[in-house]
Amino acid sequence: LNLGWAGGDRPVSTATLASGHDHPPAYLNKQLQRLVKAGLLISEPGAQGGFRLARGLQSITLLDVVDAIEGDDGLFRCQEIRQCGTIAACNGDVDYSPPCAVKTAMGRAENAWRAALSAQTLAGIRAEADAHAPGLADAVRRAFGRT
Repeated sequence: LNLGWAGGDRPVSTATLASGHDHPPAYLNKQLQRLVKAGLLISEPGAQGGFRLARGLQSITLLDVVDAIEGDDGLFRCQEIRQCGTIAACNGDVDYSPPCAVKTAMGRAENAWRAALSAQTLAGIRAEADAHAPGLADAVRRAFGRT
């Protein structure tokens, strides 16, 4: 969102982006590189280099960002505890080939979460932020020296 508010085709340095929210530049650079790898940002080297959007905010979803930063592996890891311990021993001959009910429920919840994220573009979120804090875009531009 900050790169969208910064506007233009000039890149914004990692140091400038990091200082905007008091993040360590090394930490932020790691996240920015993930966004580059996902095709959401472009990295430009050199003294005047930095990062800029690879495409418009209207074509980037929250799911794109989450997948770029966190990866697209499922969040829930079933450990098949239904097959362990005294409860499993007392449960006799059970067919464990169907997925665990907890795993199935967590999968439904994650699918709904991912669908909600994919339905929200950064352009829509920017519009909401602009409505809630009308001066934010100007503040970002000032902080980035883009006035």
